[in-house]
Amino acid sequence: MQSAEPRKTVLVIVGMPGAGKSLASSVMKARGIPVFVSGDIIRAEARKRKLKFTRKNLGELMLDIRKRDDELRRRYRVVTIAIHASSRARFQRLQRRGRSDRPRGWADFEERDNRELGVGIAKLIALADRTVENEDSKEDLKRRMRRLLRTILQTRRS
Repeated sequence: MQSAEPRKTVLVIVGMPGAGKSLASSVMKARGIPVFVSGDIIRAEARKRKLKFTRKNLGELMLDIRKRDDELRRRYRVVTIAIHASSRARFQRLQRRGRSDRPRGWADFEERDNRELGVGIAKLIALADRTVENEDSKEDLKRRMRRLLRTILQTRRS
């Protein structure tokens, strides 16, 4: 009897706002690994349901989509990677981005963090299979991600 074909691996990147999830994802894209950004998925679902883009609506959709994570784990080998950075580093990055949703100040930044924590991001980060620190340069994070991807993808083959 032949052994079953190995399940495909899905890499999930989690982290607080400004931790470096997009940069970490760019390393995956450069290796030809498909990337799905949860924020994009949530906004697309909101458009599909004809919901206004309010914090409440997007937050509820995020919770609903995260519940589906169990379904993902039944079908695929899921490896969760947490990107971690200090509050100070994340605040500075979010300020430098210049996006419209950047924090207006420290209190606004803390409110956003608390909103994320309120919908369960801390549990996802705490239970991640791997953690990558992002306190240094962009190149340092990219190097750490490339090394981690090599390890994860080699493990899959063995």
